[in-house]
Amino acid sequence: MNRHLLGKLKPALNALPTNLRLSLETILENNFKGFFSTEQVLYLKAAVGDAMDEQTLLLTLIPIVAAYSTPTISNLKVGAIAIGESGNWFFGANLEFKHLPLHHSVHAEQSAISNAWLAGEDGIKTIVVNYTPCGHCRQFINELTTAKSLELILANDNGLFTDFLPCSFGPSDLSISDNLMSKQEHELWTIESGLLVDHAIEAARKSYAPYTQSYAGVAIKFRGGAIYVGRYAENAAFNPSLSPMQMACSQAVLAGEVLSDISDAVLVEAKNGVIRQQESAAAVLKAVCNAKLRYVLV
Repeated sequence: MNRHLLGKLKPALNALPTNLRLSLETILENNFKGFFSTEQVLYLKAAVGDAMDEQTLLLTLIPIVAAYSTPTISNLKVGAIAIGESGNWFFGANLEFKHLPLHHSVHAEQSAISNAWLAGEDGIKTIVVNYTPCGHCRQFINELTTAKSLELILANDNGLFTDFLPCSFGPSDLSISDNLMSKQEHELWTIESGLLVDHAIEAARKSYAPYTQSYAGVAIKFRGGAIYVGRYAENAAFNPSLSPMQMACSQAVLAGEVLSDISDAVLVEAKNGVIRQQESAAAVLKAVCNAKLRYVLV
């Protein structure tokens, strides 16, 4: 765990019961990338024994997840854990960009869902969060393959997601049979080559854009050599859509990176799409680092 991340997490770690803290530190210090595997979940459950059931453990861990937040505008730290169909637990934290319009912000629930989607999950069973999801997040969650069966767990309430969003509006209202986190494999090709371009085009192929067909992907590289990607995640209500640059930045933060250390970035998007991500992606990049955006239309 790098010094920057340790500084953010230390107060929340110190508040945990000793057995849980020691077990969690063992996981976090071993190349942790923002999620617990099913084996690591069992390890944490064994650490607390009968002292905590699963729901209590999840809520106890939320302050750790919230410590990953970058609330440069709101000063509100929100953490979420998304439990994938596989049983893995995925972190999510809000990410805000100073001096940029608020729609660039990534909400914690979006961050956790993106984390799971990029890891290969095709559905979410449960989302745990320390604040009641806002309307923006409820609309984003409603796009998911598992929206009708998903459970929400809050500090003071829990229940089916559908109870939190009655009379919902979603893909089926626009005659779309697809859902976010369903398998996507779009035919996108380019003669340009290079490791970062390859990562970005692969992300674009797996992006979800049933309303505009504006498939897009981003790859960002850090000075230490690590690469993170983001895919466009579109929404029936349009505004809660999550851009590939937002997603890539969120993934990097969950892995403990500092966004000012981005050294290179590539955006790939479909030339036949009806919207463009270029200006938005460049604005986010300019707000956090000195790297210039490379742009590829396919």
